[in-house]
Amino acid sequence: MTSAKSYKLLDLEQDLPTSREDILALRRARGVRWLSFAGYLEFLANFAPLSLPALRARKGPAGSKPFEL
Repeated sequence: MTSAKSYKLLDLEQDLPTSREDILALRRARGVRWLSFAGYLEFLANFAPLSLPALRARKGPAGSKPFEL
């Protein structure tokens, strides 16, 4: 299967209903630095672990029947 390789870059000021502030916010967000895997693990380590009774007390998905494949 092949698809057409043609595309057109969006002109944010003409193709989408955006304000000047929206465009500036998108450009700022593009430069956001993402966490590395090690940084993400450090972030998660800041949270207290849940106890087994607390995990067991959590409600599951709504519905009366268990999920079946």
